Amino acid sequence: MEFRVGAMLLVVLIFPTLVGAMVRHYKFSVVMKNTTRLCATKPIVTVNGRFPGPKLYAREDDTVIVRVINHVTYNVTLHWHGVKQLRTGWSDGPAYVTQCPIQPGQSYIYNFTLSGQRGTLLWHAHISWLRATMYGAIVILPKRGVPYPFPKPDREVVVILGEWWKADVEAVINQAIQSGLPPNISDAHTINGHPGPTSTCSSQGYTLNVESGKTYMLRIVNAAVNDELFFKISGHQLTVVEVDAIYAKPFKTDTLFIAPGQTTNALLTADQGAGKYLVVVSPFMDAPIPVDNITGTAILSYTGTLAASPTVLTTSPSQNATQLTSSFMDSLKSLNSKQYPANVPLAIDHSLLFTIGVGVNPCSTCVNGSRLVSYINNVTFVMPTTGLLEAHYYNIGGVFTVDFPGNPLIAFNYTGTQPSNMQTMNGTRLYRLAYNSTVQVVIQGTAMISPESHPTHLHGFDFYAVGRGLGNFDPVNDPKKFNLIDPIARNTIGVPSGGWTAIRFRADNPGVWLLHCHLEVHTTWGLKMAFLVENGKGPNESLVPPPSDLPKC
Repeated sequence: MEFRVGAMLLVVLIFPTLVGAMVRHYKFSVVMKNTTRLCATKPIVTVNGRFPGPKLYAREDDTVIVRVINHVTYNVTLHWHGVKQLRTGWSDGPAYVTQCPIQPGQSYIYNFTLSGQRGTLLWHAHISWLRATMYGAIVILPKRGVPYPFPKPDREVVVILGEWWKADVEAVINQAIQSGLPPNISDAHTINGHPGPTSTCSSQGYTLNVESGKTYMLRIVNAAVNDELFFKISGHQLTVVEVDAIYAKPFKTDTLFIAPGQTTNALLTADQGAGKYLVVVSPFMDAPIPVDNITGTAILSYTGTLAASPTVLTTSPSQNATQLTSSFMDSLKSLNSKQYPANVPLAIDHSLLFTIGVGVNPCSTCVNGSRLVSYINNVTFVMPTTGLLEAHYYNIGGVFTVDFPGNPLIAFNYTGTQPSNMQTMNGTRLYRLAYNSTVQVVIQGTAMISPESHPTHLHGFDFYAVGRGLGNFDPVNDPKKFNLIDPIARNTIGVPSGGWTAIRFRADNPGVWLLHCHLEVHTTWGLKMAFLVENGKGPNESLVPPPSDLPKC
């Protein structure tokens, strides 16, 4: 008996990875599926025939292997949004950035480790607008034996918010690209794939069944294509405990604000009387820009409630409730505990100012002789036809340059009177970072055409949101007000209309990492750039070689 125990202990000491962390295998088949919403049926691109797609479950430090097989006529890629992909950029997923797309009839294996991450993230397609229907939740549980830093809920529920178009979404964006005009807005917002009853369709929506006295953790994902959303349940408070897979200091609210690509874990206690309570999802837009204003609905139903019971209603926030969004974001703080510290970079190697917005470039084939474009520092990003990471790894010339401007080439009153020339430069330009260098990016919104909110996503990293304000960033006085103690860490952050957001991160992940607006219309128009993070000194600080099945362009 003593020999067996000793032998087992020896195995644990020699192979510590055998204890705790696991390898989890998934098979994702990309297939068309006839799907009915708003009382009409159309074929959509799905994973495993499901909409929303399958949930991916793992624990912190697990390795995840996903074999993706493309059975449709579109080129596809999948992005594991918020997964840091430490040294495994080949599995990040944005088309023509870290990989060429998976062509029809081909497959690719994504292989990554969830190093030091726990919480809720999402996966979605990262090519064209296929993420309109190709998305799902990533649930990363803590290591076995490690509790949540808040009271354990009785049950956990994934709630995914999205958008629905009656038309073929690929046709919608292709028409917009050809015309140079904005694409048609969506026809509904969805909760777990269902819009709920509308004025034109009485189909049933999603129902969340709860038991009186129990506490539920809602893992809420905004997988919408273009809309920042409010989430609210009539008669109930929510306690926010985590965003973007980062634990937060808990705070109570009756309304959540979630941008596309963001996630929020919130505790819901079923503390009301038996009955049915309305769940609403509605858009936020505080600029004069058309938006899908259809409220998505679901029902929270207590056990024992009669089917004929009336639903307790609630009102959605006003569409331009800027103060509500600002208050919500100001309430978010990192735990900054011994177990979950906030390691905010204090000394900065690269201090960058990125202006973002919408411009107009000539287009001889477009409706008005011009097309709408987006930019960062007046550069409209041009997607290459070779993967940027592959070009970097193999030193392939002519694919990109490393001269992306770290500051605007021409300074102007960014949120005031705009220059008369609204034309941008085109280019595939990257910004080079030495391994382990520290970076501050002030993302400055502009009033070109119209100021609007821009939820901005950085691949490969979490960053600290250290400051935010309206108007033009003041490099002398605004940094004095930065929160460098317990700022929330995120992977996607909102830049307020007519304002700015400051983020900080450490470039400790070699590879090529996209930074872009997560409103898909702006990404399509070119509001994106990429950081090229060089290798460090040793193999543990270097990008791993590309896998043998890396797709070819």
